[in-house]
Amino acid sequence: MWILPARGKWLVWAITACCCQGFLLLGYDQGVMSGIIGADNQFGRDFGHPDPALQGTIVAIYDIGCAIGSLFVFFFGEAIGRKRMIMAGASTMLVGTAILTSSTTVAQLLVGRIVTGIGNGFNSSSIPVYQSETCGGAIRGRLVCLNSTVTIIGLVIAYWLDYGMSFVSGPAQWRLPVGFQAFFALCLLLQGMMLPDSPRWLLAHGQPEEASKILAQLADTDDLNDPEVVLKMKEIEVSLEQESAGGPFRYAELLEGGPLGNFRRICLCVAVNVMQQFTGSNMINYLAPVVYQNTMGLSRNLSLVLGGGTACTYMVASFIPLWTVDRYGRRILLMISATGLSVCFILASILLSVGTEGAAYGATAMVFIFQIFLGIGYLPIPWLYPAEITTTRIRARGSALASFFNWMCVFAVVEMTPPAIANISWRVFIIFAVFNACWVPLVYFFFPETKGLELEDVDHIFEKGGITGGVWGAKGGRTVEARAIRRDVEEKDREGVEVREVRGKEDKSETD
Repeated sequence: MWILPARGKWLVWAITACCCQGFLLLGYDQGVMSGIIGADNQFGRDFGHPDPALQGTIVAIYDIGCAIGSLFVFFFGEAIGRKRMIMAGASTMLVGTAILTSSTTVAQLLVGRIVTGIGNGFNSSSIPVYQSETCGGAIRGRLVCLNSTVTIIGLVIAYWLDYGMSFVSGPAQWRLPVGFQAFFALCLLLQGMMLPDSPRWLLAHGQPEEASKILAQLADTDDLNDPEVVLKMKEIEVSLEQESAGGPFRYAELLEGGPLGNFRRICLCVAVNVMQQFTGSNMINYLAPVVYQNTMGLSRNLSLVLGGGTACTYMVASFIPLWTVDRYGRRILLMISATGLSVCFILASILLSVGTEGAAYGATAMVFIFQIFLGIGYLPIPWLYPAEITTTRIRARGSALASFFNWMCVFAVVEMTPPAIANISWRVFIIFAVFNACWVPLVYFFFPETKGLELEDVDHIFEKGGITGGVWGAKGGRTVEARAIRRDVEEKDREGVEVREVRGKEDKSETD
């Protein structure tokens, strides 16, 4: 297969563009149904005006598909490879979009949502891993956060296309927004075909020559013996050798403790994604028009406009981590984000309890500020952190498991939110305020800092042990210094020299 002949930063940006395309598709898919469902429009008439419970299922069944796709990657993604999983995700979403756009019954609509979700599950599990394994530690956070920023751009496109098409009569009112995602999926498929696979995956699967070529491309050199290429190859080889000391992979490894701390890594992968969904983010982003209309008593048209405005605010805020995540680190952004989200929900609850029109507008402002704090931390970090905190041996499975729990929690939140709003109205905000307040100490005590670390350095991140894995006693949660893997490479080289000296002496004595 033809591979794009780009090198150095241009290859990194080409890979980033592909990854961003996948997350643009993810964001668009997340937002497209929220502006279509729940109104007396063509969609409602075509599908018999589904009741609120069925509306919630139509929106949330997509997340079950995403969870199924993530589970597939958990079991088979490591064998298939990062690049091919992304291409499979794009192809599956094209099939799902065709089913959705041609839907004439609710059953067909649900099948289309599930199939599209499966494809997105492939992408959401594989793209962060692919992006992380093809860029350096100094810029990894920025590039993966850019993926999250593009997610919100997709969300904004979906909201405003829904709003614009709401003034159109006929089936195109909903079929065009739903079908438009095929354009993004096709672009993702074509981009993925032209890019190399992850050098770490290739080396782990017995293709050192191909891995070396791609590392040379990323280093912008033709020389496979370039010192930078040779050193990176040695780092990855030493890391894989340490991780594979127990022989072929066994799923029981995911539950092991010890200095490598696989179970702790898996817990952190899952925890940060569960925390993301129980910030209340998807109550706002999936169901923004419903929240504005049913909780704050605003008109349908104004709710749609505010939903689009909320998404625009979210998009602007999502640019902030591009300058902060590699400067201040992951932990501080998560803690600032959770604190701000909790305060916004508390103030919105107080204002809505007053029950006046002015207080409702004040609560609306809190939702906009909420989006700023969400964009700072809990939008990008949960996609970045699992790919960083896991070792190469379990990275695909850790990211897939994190994605699975992410989508199952999205399903739970989206299913619970409409009836919760119907029964307790604005009081649902209090629940999420409490959750957000709990996330701050959890991050402080248990989440190590990964800023600036190469992926191979992360092998050593829990060697200090203890209940918190050394996080509590480490300044800024930094339990390992950058380039720790270099010490392992140097030690391996020394051992190699000693072995050669011993063999040389033995050969000499035999000759004598």
